[in-house]
Amino acid sequence: MGSLDMNATGLQLPDGAVGDGFRPLDPDDVRSYLHKAVDFVADYLQSVESLPVLPDVQPGYLRRLLNPAPPASSAPFDVAIKELRAAVVPGMTHWASPSFFAFFPATNSAAAIAGDLIASAMNTVGFTWQAAPAATELEALALDWLAQLLRLPPAFMNHRDGRRAVGGGVILGTTSEAMLVTLVAARDAALRRTGRRRGVSGLPRLAAYASDQTHSTFFKACRLAGFDPANVRSIPTGEETGYALDPAKLRRLMQADVDSGLVPTYVCATLGTTSTNAIDPIRAIADVAAQFGAWVHVDAAYAGSACICPEFRHHLAGVELVDSISVSPHKWLLTCLDCTCLWVRDTRRLTDSLETNPEYLRNDASDSGAVTDVKDMQVGVGRRFRGLKLWMVMRTYGAAKLQEHIRSDVAMAKMFEDSVRADDRFEVVVPRNFALVCFRIKPRGAMTPEVDADEINRELMARLNRTGKVYLAHTVVGDRLVLRFAVGSSLQEERHVRSAWELIKKTTGEILQGEA
Repeated sequence: MGSLDMNATGLQLPDGAVGDGFRPLDPDDVRSYLHKAVDFVADYLQSVESLPVLPDVQPGYLRRLLNPAPPASSAPFDVAIKELRAAVVPGMTHWASPSFFAFFPATNSAAAIAGDLIASAMNTVGFTWQAAPAATELEALALDWLAQLLRLPPAFMNHRDGRRAVGGGVILGTTSEAMLVTLVAARDAALRRTGRRRGVSGLPRLAAYASDQTHSTFFKACRLAGFDPANVRSIPTGEETGYALDPAKLRRLMQADVDSGLVPTYVCATLGTTSTNAIDPIRAIADVAAQFGAWVHVDAAYAGSACICPEFRHHLAGVELVDSISVSPHKWLLTCLDCTCLWVRDTRRLTDSLETNPEYLRNDASDSGAVTDVKDMQVGVGRRFRGLKLWMVMRTYGAAKLQEHIRSDVAMAKMFEDSVRADDRFEVVVPRNFALVCFRIKPRGAMTPEVDADEINRELMARLNRTGKVYLAHTVVGDRLVLRFAVGSSLQEERHVRSAWELIKKTTGEILQGEA
């Protein structure tokens, strides 16, 4: 028998081009580097409490500490770790710190970190079922598990009607993506409904609706989806509705748009707005939207996770009437960034708008109609194996511990709220929902109402943040500057909340004494 000719083409390579030199996945290196990386992670999480939450650095600081040009030759992995500790860590805002209260949390857990590490090592690019069968199916299973914990209607679960997918979902990076893809699907459905199947001639007539408390990403997504900004309605809210969207106002506005020749296309309801955690009435909004044939999406990025607890599930009442809902477990369900779960009642409405079918991706499984390729439910084609970390979180901790995590955060936030209410120097501006407390120093004495109070609250926030012992953020509610105290960092305990409150009281006393 003949032997295999190892140079059948006569191709000549330069000396040293092939050999036993560079092996980026050398098993010994993988084991050594990852052990050191895991040690770094464990040490970081153990010590982050002692680090300033906000770094004391100025823009451009890092370029003065690290080489401005890429290295020409290799260096031991220990060098990178040393520079990471010396230059990068001191410039980090530590979202993992138990003294981080500024924004809705970016939660994490050992199971999520492990899942993300394994997914990174596998490095699958799951654009079609064939490209990653297990990744595709585990993502669908994880979505179904979370849907069951949230008690979403069966219509949102992954299922098929013969060869056609009906309900189901996809794991995306952020809420921005969830809004964008559903806006595109709603846009195309509205164009079909009005007889404009091709072209963009009907786009100027499409209208979208949300409250003025809706996350700013909604308005960006509307622009990207081709909606005329003049037809994107930001509906004013007020104290009388707890800054939630008023269905009566929504109906009047949608009817006025119809009367002027516009086509109501998309309504975004929010469960837990960013500024105040306002809760839009989903059922009433869906009832109004149905009168006009508009798509209803529920943005439950933060507070949706709380609905795995039976005592909070009523906030999702009416979800059976909406077209889509998104929840971001990377905010409050111990699953590290990025992980936003989008469920739709009819996946075909997404794939009709987002499907691509180039010849190089065609395969028997996709052509059979027995699978849904998740590339057709997102903007891009390539995608990470996000389902693994979400599945590992649920598989490792189970419903009981995840509920315990949510309830603990809510209890700590209530404790903080009670402390604020008991101090007559402060006021709680809106009733607490979930684990966010919006508070401020009251106008008092010789202060010009509101104007001086805003400046004093801004000064309080600045002084607190400069200490490095706590990090708070602000918002504006009803023309008043308000401080946001968001409980939920994965390392937070009651002692951290109490310590933050003591610092707030002490700093407030110093400010008010100086004003006297």
